[in-house]
Amino acid sequence: MTKKKLTLIMKFGGTSVGSVEAIQNIIRITASVRTDFERIVLVASAMSGVTNQLLAGAQAAANGDMGTIHNAATMLRDKHTQAANGLIADQGDAAQLQTEIEPLISTFISLCQAISVLGETTPRVLDSIASLGERMSVRLLAATLKSNDVPGKYVEASSLIVTDDNFQSAHPDIKATRDKTQTFLAPIFKAGKIPIVTGFLAATAEGVITTLGRGGSDYSAAILGSVLNADEVWIWTDVNGVMTADPRIVPDARTIPELTFREVGELAYFGAKVLHPKTIRPVVEAGIGLRVCNTFNPEHPGTRIVAKSASKGSQRDGFVKAVTAIKQQRMITIEGRGMMGVPGMAARAFGAVAATQTSVTLISQASSEQSICFTVPSESADLVISEIEKAFKLELQDRDIDRIWATDDAVIVTVVGAGIRDTPGVAGAIFSALAEHEVNIIAIAQGSSDSALSMVVEANNANMVIRALHRLIVDNWEEMHK
Repeated sequence: MTKKKLTLIMKFGGTSVGSVEAIQNIIRITASVRTDFERIVLVASAMSGVTNQLLAGAQAAANGDMGTIHNAATMLRDKHTQAANGLIADQGDAAQLQTEIEPLISTFISLCQAISVLGETTPRVLDSIASLGERMSVRLLAATLKSNDVPGKYVEASSLIVTDDNFQSAHPDIKATRDKTQTFLAPIFKAGKIPIVTGFLAATAEGVITTLGRGGSDYSAAILGSVLNADEVWIWTDVNGVMTADPRIVPDARTIPELTFREVGELAYFGAKVLHPKTIRPVVEAGIGLRVCNTFNPEHPGTRIVAKSASKGSQRDGFVKAVTAIKQQRMITIEGRGMMGVPGMAARAFGAVAATQTSVTLISQASSEQSICFTVPSESADLVISEIEKAFKLELQDRDIDRIWATDDAVIVTVVGAGIRDTPGVAGAIFSALAEHEVNIIAIAQGSSDSALSMVVEANNANMVIRALHRLIVDNWEEMHK
């Protein structure tokens, strides 16, 4: 008889809890893994569309539009009630669920009324509003599990995950989180129940609700996996694992059977939507197995994320595994002969960028030091340029810096695969593929990473570039399987 593993964390995203059919799949998946693991924790996102609806309501309240708020409240109530009616056989249990969800809808209305009076909102209030979707969905899931004779208990992550007060993108205190989580969940595990935990949200040490950033339910699962010393974390979504490219752009995109932590970290950072970028670190540090699966096709093996590839050193390991993109970027360039050999120019430039609370996505600089360029989200470019011009006011006056300017909208296209840097011919194949399509590369960055090569291209060329580079993956795959 195979010995059970101890702990499994399973995270279900918005589409995975977005309909009666999807939640029925969750019940079947949960029931099927109970024979393999002694302890199971479910982490749930809000039902698909709910968080957007909540935040749109907050914006409407700031504009004084309370009619929209009451319509949103009705839609939220109806969405969860209809799901409950399709999932919960016992009318008493369905009614009890409604009494648990109604106060959350009332909280939404009350917070929006307060916003309407003030005429503005704050990150702290937005976190309280945005977290309501997850708080509703875990109650729905717990009631559905009970209706299917699977013992579960909903848990709000504000009782487990401790963070700082950086609202809308809070940072966890892992030690405090470990202590609270193990203490809080111990009696639930002892009672043989499955905790159903809200993803995305957490709380400060004082108990004020925070959130981990949009898409943060993945991060929640990784944090809980780390502090519970889990054997594995499974991320359930609506695709068959991590794909070689966005299937909306590349119809013949394929599931990647295996990726290293470094590879998937690059993919998450450079635009792939399957995993939240912060998910990787807690899992890597704890040595936990990570898997990406499809709620709507649970028999598919998905993508397994490993510390080191079993195929290390092979052609497959060294070649391109995936192509991804970050759109709506602009590249800012600071150029001038007076920059050559002057210490601190880059530090001052990026200090100015930091003052605008903008994240730099890519940096490139030639050895001549006559210019430095970097990309930022398009909506931040004008503000960033203004701040840099202030920082270099004297240099601009003295013509030590000739100009500070930005391109039109551009896209960062990144090819990912372990060993790209050290595999002869990869860069040549990439650039030859782009030359065949007469694509102009605006900037290139690779740096110390051995898993990714990034290129900035014009926005109107982005999809063509992605498809051309994906062809390299397909050709390599076919060559390997001859």
